[in-house]
Amino acid sequence: MEGFLDVLLVLISSLAIIHLVQVQGQPGFISLDCGLPVYEPSPYSESYTGLQFSSDAKFIQSGETGRVKTGNFLKPYATLRYFPDGRRNCYNIPVEKGTKYLIRAWFIYGNYDGRDSNPIFDLYLGPNLWVTVDMQKPGNDDTSEEILHIPTSDSLQVCLVKTDKTTPFISALELRPMGNKSYITKAGSLKLVRRTYYTKSEDYIRYPDDAYDRIWIASSPSSLTYISTTNDVSNDNVYNLPKAVRQNGATPTNASLPITITWTSENLDDQYYRYEHFAEIQDLQANETREFVLF
Repeated sequence: MEGFLDVLLVLISSLAIIHLVQVQGQPGFISLDCGLPVYEPSPYSESYTGLQFSSDAKFIQSGETGRVKTGNFLKPYATLRYFPDGRRNCYNIPVEKGTKYLIRAWFIYGNYDGRDSNPIFDLYLGPNLWVTVDMQKPGNDDTSEEILHIPTSDSLQVCLVKTDKTTPFISALELRPMGNKSYITKAGSLKLVRRTYYTKSEDYIRYPDDAYDRIWIASSPSSLTYISTTNDVSNDNVYNLPKAVRQNGATPTNASLPITITWTSENLDDQYYRYEHFAEIQDLQANETREFVLF
Protein backbone atom coordinates (compact mmCIF):
# COMPACT_ATOMS: atom_id res chain seq x y z
CA MET A 1 0.00 0.00 0.00
CA GLU A 2 1.17 3.55 -0.72
CA GLY A 3 0.93 6.45 1.71
CA PHE A 4 0.04 9.47 -0.36
CA LEU A 5 -0.95 12.29 1.93
CA ASP A 6 -0.57 13.72 5.34
CA VAL A 7 -2.92 15.86 7.41
CA LEU A 8 -1.92 16.99 10.86
CA LEU A 9 -4.18 18.95 13.15
CA VAL A 10 -3.91 19.96 16.76
CA LEU A 11 -6.81 19.71 19.18
CA ILE A 12 -7.53 22.97 20.96
CA SER A 13 -9.91 23.68 23.80
CA SER A 14 -13.65 23.81 23.21
CA LEU A 15 -14.87 26.99 21.58
CA ALA A 16 -18.28 28.52 22.09
CA ILE A 17 -19.50 30.14 18.91
CA ILE A 18 -21.33 30.44 15.48
CA HIS A 19 -25.90 30.13 9.86
CA LEU A 20 -25.60 29.61 6.41
CA VAL A 21 -25.03 31.89 3.43
CA GLN A 22 -25.90 30.16 0.16
CA VAL A 23 -23.76 30.98 -2.86
CA GLN A 24 -24.83 29.59 -6.21
CA GLY A 25 -22.76 26.50 -7.03
CA GLN A 26 -21.15 26.41 -3.59
CA PRO A 27 -23.85 25.65 -0.99
CA GLY A 28 -22.91 27.15 2.35
CA PHE A 29 -19.59 28.64 1.20
CA ILE A 30 -18.82 32.06 2.68
CA SER A 31 -15.95 33.94 1.01
CA LEU A 32 -15.21 37.46 2.23
CA ASP A 33 -12.78 39.82 0.51
CA CYS A 34 -11.80 41.96 3.47
CA GLY A 35 -11.35 45.62 2.58
CA LEU A 36 -12.83 45.34 -0.92
CA PRO A 37 -13.38 48.96 -2.08
CA VAL A 38 -17.03 50.03 -2.27
CA TYR A 39 -16.63 51.00 -5.95
CA GLU A 40 -15.59 47.46 -6.98
CA PRO A 41 -18.18 44.76 -7.90
CA SER A 42 -19.40 42.47 -5.13
CA PRO A 43 -19.76 39.56 -5.41
CA TYR A 44 -17.22 38.64 -8.07
CA SER A 45 -15.71 35.39 -9.35
CA GLU A 46 -12.15 34.72 -8.17
CA SER A 47 -10.03 33.63 -11.16
CA TYR A 48 -8.21 30.57 -9.75
CA THR A 49 -11.06 28.75 -8.01
CA GLY A 50 -14.09 30.34 -9.65
CA LEU A 51 -15.50 30.93 -6.16
CA GLN A 52 -17.71 33.93 -5.50
CA PHE A 53 -16.14 36.46 -3.12
CA SER A 54 -18.10 39.29 -1.51
CA SER A 55 -17.23 42.44 0.40
CA ASP A 56 -16.88 42.03 4.17
CA ALA A 57 -18.56 45.40 4.86
CA LYS A 58 -21.91 43.86 5.90
CA PHE A 59 -20.28 41.72 8.58
CA ILE A 60 -18.25 44.31 10.52
CA GLN A 61 -18.81 47.91 11.59
CA SER A 62 -15.23 48.98 12.23
CA GLY A 63 -11.83 49.15 10.58
CA GLU A 64 -10.30 50.88 7.58
CA THR A 65 -9.46 49.47 4.17
CA GLY A 66 -6.07 49.16 2.49
CA ARG A 67 -4.24 47.47 -0.36
CA VAL A 68 -0.90 45.63 -0.43
CA LYS A 69 1.99 47.56 -1.96
CA THR A 70 4.33 44.63 -2.56
CA GLY A 71 3.83 41.16 -4.03
CA ASN A 72 1.48 39.76 -6.65
CA PHE A 73 -1.60 38.19 -5.08
CA LEU A 74 -4.98 36.97 -6.30
CA LYS A 75 -7.72 39.59 -6.02
CA PRO A 76 -9.27 38.46 -2.69
CA TYR A 77 -5.90 38.69 -0.94
CA ALA A 78 -4.67 42.01 -2.40
CA THR A 79 -6.90 44.17 -0.22
CA LEU A 80 -7.31 44.13 3.55
CA ARG A 81 -9.12 45.64 6.51
CA TYR A 82 -7.01 46.98 9.35
CA PHE A 83 -8.00 48.11 12.82
CA PRO A 84 -6.07 51.09 14.24
CA ASP A 85 -8.81 51.87 16.79
CA GLY A 86 -10.06 49.78 19.67
CA ARG A 87 -8.48 46.73 21.22
CA ARG A 88 -11.02 44.15 19.95
CA ASN A 89 -12.77 44.25 16.56
CA CYS A 90 -15.15 41.44 15.56
CA TYR A 91 -16.87 40.04 12.49
CA ASN A 92 -20.39 38.66 13.04
CA ILE A 93 -21.16 35.96 10.49
CA PRO A 94 -24.36 33.90 10.19
CA VAL A 95 -23.69 30.16 10.16
CA GLU A 96 -25.60 26.90 10.61
CA LYS A 97 -25.58 25.60 14.15
CA GLY A 98 -24.24 22.06 14.49
CA THR A 99 -22.52 21.99 11.09
CA LYS A 100 -18.77 21.42 10.97
CA TYR A 101 -16.98 24.31 9.27
CA LEU A 102 -13.53 24.74 7.87
CA ILE A 103 -12.71 28.34 8.82
CA ARG A 104 -9.70 29.97 7.16
CA ALA A 105 -8.34 33.47 7.69
CA TRP A 106 -5.72 35.07 5.42
CA PHE A 107 -3.20 37.71 6.37
CA ILE A 108 -1.17 39.37 3.58
CA TYR A 109 0.82 42.30 4.95
CA GLY A 110 2.46 43.50 1.72
CA ASN A 111 3.67 46.68 3.47
CA TYR A 112 0.18 48.15 2.97
CA ASP A 113 0.93 50.94 5.49
CA GLY A 114 4.38 51.78 4.12
CA ARG A 115 5.99 51.16 7.51
CA ASP A 116 7.75 47.84 6.88
CA SER A 117 6.59 46.81 10.34
CA ASN A 118 4.94 43.39 10.46
CA PRO A 119 2.32 43.15 13.22
CA ILE A 120 1.57 40.59 15.89
CA PHE A 121 -1.95 40.15 17.27
CA ASP A 122 -4.44 37.55 18.51
CA LEU A 123 -7.26 35.92 16.57
CA TYR A 124 -10.32 34.78 18.54
CA LEU A 125 -13.43 32.74 17.86
CA GLY A 126 -15.91 34.42 20.19
CA PRO A 127 -14.29 34.59 23.65
CA ASN A 128 -11.74 31.85 22.93
CA LEU A 129 -8.24 32.29 21.57
CA TRP A 130 -7.77 30.66 18.16
CA VAL A 131 -4.17 31.62 17.46
CA THR A 132 -1.59 34.36 17.83
CA VAL A 133 -0.83 35.74 14.37
CA ASP A 134 2.88 36.52 14.51
CA MET A 135 3.96 38.16 11.27
CA GLN A 136 7.24 39.24 12.82
CA LYS A 137 8.70 35.78 12.30
CA PRO A 138 11.20 35.66 9.40
CA GLY A 139 9.51 35.07 6.04
CA ASN A 140 6.04 35.49 7.51
CA ASP A 141 4.81 38.45 5.41
CA ASP A 142 1.82 36.39 4.32
CA THR A 143 0.14 33.54 6.14
CA SER A 144 -3.18 31.81 6.73
CA GLU A 145 -4.75 30.12 9.72
CA GLU A 146 -7.28 27.30 9.52
CA ILE A 147 -9.51 25.57 12.03
CA LEU A 148 -12.30 22.96 11.98
CA HIS A 149 -15.13 23.93 14.27
CA ILE A 150 -18.74 22.94 14.98
CA PRO A 151 -20.75 25.99 16.09
CA THR A 152 -23.07 25.82 19.04
CA SER A 153 -25.14 28.83 17.96
CA ASP A 154 -26.25 30.46 14.69
CA SER A 155 -23.76 33.33 14.76
CA LEU A 156 -19.96 33.25 14.55
CA GLN A 157 -17.73 35.96 15.94
CA VAL A 158 -14.22 36.19 14.50
CA CYS A 159 -12.28 38.79 16.45
CA LEU A 160 -8.91 40.47 15.93
CA VAL A 161 -7.38 41.60 19.20
CA LYS A 162 -4.51 44.06 19.61
CA THR A 163 -1.74 42.76 21.89
CA ASP A 164 0.96 45.43 21.43
CA LYS A 165 1.50 48.68 19.52
CA THR A 166 1.08 47.10 16.08
CA THR A 167 -2.21 47.11 14.14
CA PRO A 168 -4.26 43.95 13.51
CA PHE A 169 -5.52 43.34 9.98
CA ILE A 170 -7.13 40.62 7.85
CA SER A 171 -7.10 40.01 4.09
CA ALA A 172 -9.81 37.38 3.57
CA LEU A 173 -12.11 35.16 5.59
CA GLU A 174 -13.41 31.84 4.24
CA LEU A 175 -15.93 29.39 5.72
CA ARG A 176 -16.63 25.96 4.17
CA PRO A 177 -19.22 23.51 5.58
CA MET A 178 -17.78 20.01 5.95
CA GLY A 179 -19.26 16.58 6.43
CA ASN A 180 -19.85 16.03 10.14
CA LYS A 181 -18.61 12.42 9.95
CA SER A 182 -15.02 13.37 9.14
CA TYR A 183 -12.24 14.65 11.42
CA ILE A 184 -14.05 13.49 14.55
CA THR A 185 -12.70 14.37 18.01
CA LYS A 186 -13.92 13.66 21.51
CA ALA A 187 -14.23 17.40 22.20
CA GLY A 188 -12.93 20.71 20.96
CA SER A 189 -11.92 22.14 17.59
CA LEU A 190 -9.01 21.23 15.32
CA LYS A 191 -6.43 23.80 14.25
CA LEU A 192 -4.54 22.82 11.13
CA VAL A 193 -0.80 22.27 11.44
CA ARG A 194 -0.27 21.12 7.85
CA ARG A 195 -1.98 19.29 4.98
CA THR A 196 0.30 17.74 2.36
CA TYR A 197 0.27 15.22 -0.45
CA TYR A 198 3.32 13.40 -1.78
CA THR A 199 4.24 14.25 -5.36
CA LYS A 200 7.04 15.60 -7.55
CA SER A 201 4.64 18.27 -8.76
CA GLU A 202 4.88 21.73 -7.24
CA ASP A 203 1.15 22.37 -7.65
CA TYR A 204 -1.11 23.03 -4.71
CA ILE A 205 -4.69 21.78 -4.74
CA ARG A 206 -7.88 23.48 -3.62
CA TYR A 207 -11.41 24.08 -4.97
CA PRO A 208 -12.78 22.97 -7.42
CA ASP A 209 -10.49 19.91 -7.26
CA ASP A 210 -11.24 19.66 -3.55
CA ALA A 211 -14.99 19.91 -2.97
CA TYR A 212 -14.45 21.34 0.52
CA ASP A 213 -11.76 23.82 -0.61
CA ARG A 214 -9.11 22.25 1.60
CA ILE A 215 -5.68 23.41 0.47
CA TRP A 216 -3.15 20.61 -0.17
CA ILE A 217 0.53 21.53 -0.38
CA ALA A 218 2.87 19.35 -2.46
CA SER A 219 5.62 17.61 -0.48
CA SER A 220 8.65 15.92 -2.05
CA PRO A 221 11.37 14.91 0.47
CA SER A 222 14.53 13.68 -1.28
CA SER A 223 14.46 10.42 0.70
CA LEU A 224 11.35 9.24 -1.13
CA THR A 225 10.59 7.85 -4.57
CA TYR A 226 7.44 9.25 -6.17
CA ILE A 227 4.88 7.28 -8.12
CA SER A 228 1.58 8.15 -9.77
CA THR A 229 -1.23 6.61 -11.74
CA THR A 230 -3.80 7.76 -14.27
CA ASN A 231 -6.28 5.19 -12.98
CA ASP A 232 -9.21 6.33 -10.88
CA VAL A 233 -8.31 5.44 -7.28
CA SER A 234 -11.20 4.60 -4.94
CA ASN A 235 -12.61 7.52 -2.97
CA ASP A 236 -15.21 5.58 -1.00
CA ASN A 237 -14.89 7.30 2.37
CA VAL A 238 -16.15 10.37 4.25
CA TYR A 239 -13.02 12.44 3.52
CA ASN A 240 -13.77 12.84 -0.22
CA LEU A 241 -10.14 13.28 -1.25
CA PRO A 242 -9.21 15.17 -4.45
CA LYS A 243 -8.41 13.05 -7.50
CA ALA A 244 -4.84 14.35 -7.85
CA VAL A 245 -4.12 13.51 -4.22
CA ARG A 246 -5.41 9.95 -4.65
CA GLN A 247 -3.36 9.39 -7.82
CA ASN A 248 0.02 10.34 -6.35
CA GLY A 249 2.14 8.65 -3.71
CA ALA A 250 5.60 7.92 -2.41
CA THR A 251 7.69 5.01 -1.16
CA PRO A 252 11.09 4.97 0.62
CA THR A 253 13.93 5.02 -1.89
CA ASN A 254 15.57 2.44 0.36
CA ALA A 255 12.81 -0.10 1.02
CA SER A 256 14.43 -1.15 4.30
CA LEU A 257 14.15 2.36 5.75
CA PRO A 258 11.02 3.90 7.27
CA ILE A 259 9.17 7.01 6.20
CA THR A 260 9.63 9.35 9.15
CA ILE A 261 7.38 12.37 9.57
CA THR A 262 8.08 14.91 12.29
CA TRP A 263 6.68 18.19 13.54
CA THR A 264 7.38 20.60 16.37
CA SER A 265 5.01 21.63 19.13
CA GLU A 266 5.09 25.03 20.82
CA ASN A 267 2.88 23.73 23.63
CA LEU A 268 3.58 20.34 25.18
CA ASP A 269 0.00 20.17 26.45
CA ASP A 270 -1.44 20.17 22.92
CA GLN A 271 -3.05 16.97 21.66
CA TYR A 272 -2.49 16.13 17.99
CA TYR A 273 -4.69 14.23 15.54
CA ARG A 274 -2.95 12.80 12.51
CA TYR A 275 -4.93 11.67 9.46
CA GLU A 276 -3.10 9.39 7.00
CA HIS A 277 -4.61 7.95 3.84
CA PHE A 278 -3.29 4.94 1.92
CA ALA A 279 -4.06 3.25 -1.39
CA GLU A 280 -2.35 0.78 -3.69
CA ILE A 281 -1.67 2.73 -6.89
CA GLN A 282 0.77 0.30 -8.54
CA ASP A 283 -0.14 -2.91 -10.34
CA LEU A 284 1.30 -5.75 -8.25
CA GLN A 285 2.05 -9.23 -9.49
CA ALA A 286 -0.09 -12.13 -8.27
CA ASN A 287 2.67 -13.20 -5.88
CA GLU A 288 3.33 -9.68 -4.53
CA THR A 289 1.88 -7.98 -1.49
CA ARG A 290 2.66 -4.70 0.22
CA GLU A 291 2.41 -4.26 3.95
CA PHE A 292 3.94 -2.02 6.59
CA VAL A 293 3.57 -1.01 10.23
CA LEU A 294 2.52 2.38 11.56
CA PHE A 295 3.99 3.55 14.84
